[in-house]
Amino acid sequence: MVSCANIIPPGGGPRDSLPPRLVFASPKDSSVNVNTRNITLTFDEYVTLQSPLENIIVSPTLKNIPEYDNKLRNITIRLKKDTLEPNTTYSFNFGESIRDVNEGNIARNLNYVFSTGPTVDFNTYKGKVILAESGKTDSTLIAVLHKNLADTAIVKDRPRYISRINGKGEFFFRNLPAGEFAVYVIPNDFTKKYDDSTKMFAFRSSAINIGNNTPQSDTLFAYEEVKRTSNSSVSTVSSGIRPSAGINKDDKRLKYTIGLDNGQQDLLGNLILTFNRKLTNFDSSKFVLYDTSYKKLSGYSVSLDTGKTKVTLTNKWKESVAFRFLIAKDAISDSAGTMLAKADTIKFITKKEADYGSIRIRFPNIDLSKNPVLQILLNDKIIESVALVKNDFQRKLFPPGGYELRVLYDTNKNGVWDSGKFFGTKRQPEVVVLIPKQLAIKSNWDNEVTINL
Repeated sequence: MVSCANIIPPGGGPRDSLPPRLVFASPKDSSVNVNTRNITLTFDEYVTLQSPLENIIVSPTLKNIPEYDNKLRNITIRLKKDTLEPNTTYSFNFGESIRDVNEGNIARNLNYVFSTGPTVDFNTYKGKVILAESGKTDSTLIAVLHKNLADTAIVKDRPRYISRINGKGEFFFRNLPAGEFAVYVIPNDFTKKYDDSTKMFAFRSSAINIGNNTPQSDTLFAYEEVKRTSNSSVSTVSSGIRPSAGINKDDKRLKYTIGLDNGQQDLLGNLILTFNRKLTNFDSSKFVLYDTSYKKLSGYSVSLDTGKTKVTLTNKWKESVAFRFLIAKDAISDSAGTMLAKADTIKFITKKEADYGSIRIRFPNIDLSKNPVLQILLNDKIIESVALVKNDFQRKLFPPGGYELRVLYDTNKNGVWDSGKFFGTKRQPEVVVLIPKQLAIKSNWDNEVTINL
């Protein structure tokens, strides 16, 4: 006999993409007068429970941590004695802890509710959290409610109610009782307290009254009162040029790198020499700028920064002009008396205006009474900060590239963002609005954009 069929193993069917579904709960979801120490949740397929202590949020918080277990299709919660309070609605939010065994599909934000009293509370409270300094959001934070309205509660007590903050910066409290609560935002760490001024933190200026008059939505602005690591200060030079490669600080010779872009000097910035060691002797007269005929020029200046590692040549540059920058051997030396190995000449030419683009940014509805400051960022660093006195910003020359824009509402008119302070003054931080669309500057192009805030 002759066979013409190919033997093909079974394909196994389509991939399971559905999350586990809760089909039974004991006690039932939204039950009242619950008096039990064991809760069982049954799903339509085999499930696993991942990191329950990190993922599951119980509101109001329990004084005794429950035990969690899973077997086959069941998840069991065992409550310790005297854990539940009378006449209280409890909510278990499982976050991303419940997943099916085969494909790892997540039953996202499954919420299980019951009450130890005769009724279930259904009050809600929602809002949004924005990072005040950047205008961005942070989903690692949580919003918390305290029944104790004293300021010290956020330091001493664990919160009464907790809500996650999603990727859009939004939080949502469900099944709240009526009453007044203090509202805060803190990191989702073990203590869940504001016990460190370097932590991200936000607060509502007054208590929230949960009930019939609860606001539809709140916006809170999070800040670090004290920076854990210092940030770079705002630079007033709008150059996108990156410095040359780093230098070896262990080199015994005195060496430097030059802030040029392929031998070209930025029209908008200064020429900077960065040395590998601190300079103890510096003679600016031995740094001389010439033209290509070695005619000494005037109108420039040479200075040493406070850190004593950078020498800056400042000049009003014109496009497409060649220069010679001469450095005498004994112009500088370090603490050991080490000088340059020899006199040096740096040859460079300035860029063309066509290498830059012009920009014009219109803000039709900006509120000038709030002292807006336009912040221009490159690679997450502020390269220019400009106080806006009208709803139009123009610049003839600007380095090409992709820039992030933000608007700071500068309450105290000092030109920089200021953090908030909770204890004592209860001062909210200054607010920064992030412009969602990146500004793309093309060279030799009139770049115009309209931004509605």
